[in-house]
Amino acid sequence: MGVVHRDLKPENFLLLSKDENAPLKATDFGLSVFFKQGEVFRDIVGSAYYIAPEVLKRRYGPEVDIWSVGVMLYILLCGVPPFWAETEHGIFNSILRGQVDFTSDPWPNLSAGAKDLVKKMLTSDPKQRITAFEVLNHPWIKEDGEAPDTPLDNAVLNRLKQFRAMNQFKKAALRVIAGCLSEEEIRGLKEMFKNMDTDNSGSITLEELKQGLHKQGTKLTENEVKQLMEAADADGNGTIDYEEFITATMHMNRMDREDHLYKAFQYFDTDNSGYITIEELEQALKAQGMYDGREIKDIISDVYADNDGRINYDEFVAMMRQGDPEPNLKKRRDIFI
Repeated sequence: MGVVHRDLKPENFLLLSKDENAPLKATDFGLSVFFKQGEVFRDIVGSAYYIAPEVLKRRYGPEVDIWSVGVMLYILLCGVPPFWAETEHGIFNSILRGQVDFTSDPWPNLSAGAKDLVKKMLTSDPKQRITAFEVLNHPWIKEDGEAPDTPLDNAVLNRLKQFRAMNQFKKAALRVIAGCLSEEEIRGLKEMFKNMDTDNSGSITLEELKQGLHKQGTKLTENEVKQLMEAADADGNGTIDYEEFITATMHMNRMDREDHLYKAFQYFDTDNSGYITIEELEQALKAQGMYDGREIKDIISDVYADNDGRINYDEFVAMMRQGDPEPNLKKRRDIFI
């Protein structure tokens, strides 16, 4: 349809409802542009894990979206990203090297068709990369094609849960950082909250959120407003309190400030040992109303990089910055409103 999205990643695909057959929607078109055949783009945009090598070389076209979807497909099949490092710089180097691991588990047990498609989507040279039309006609993808109906291995499903669950830790840390922001930094957001909280109850209801967004000229469907509400309502009580509002709407670049990151780390490190233990993480998530016993183990094996059952400050910073672009990357900040 003549659009290049430029920020395709799992988080930007949402189900319309909780129904079994709910349609999947692509979202977050803040970095998207219309393109003409042969047009070349040069600005570096996107999210670290999913950026195509030619974006890093500042010369690219619509083929970048195929690469990003290829990264997503790789993750869905094995549970981890194909290009991985502790820092954005390391991730970018890995992308530029373009060496994709198809030998570790579970790849030896996956079908040849699945591997063939992922390889063709993760071809470093955009001219040689498979096109969207070719992807949809690939025998592994197309309707009644040759994809086996063997369920994914449990280990893969566990890895996928880990990849998703890390966000809970990040959300909790962001709430701490939101509490560290100065009056000056949050004045505008405070005003916005006050305007929406029409009955001065200290929390925003779904109806108030709807009215507030309408006043600001934001055109969202009933369902989109509900999704927005659920995303910001961290404790799940059906309203957004002041702290939740600030957390959900603050600029993500506040996260990069060393003093904010350190305060967040100290919040979790209750005994000042220089490490966040599993017990401390559990306590903090419980205190924030974000604890889910099933997910805690998933978070741990993803975040505790050296498998010693505790996380040091460097690992914490890497986790907070992982997958987010470096400051010089242009990215529409994750602001809901």
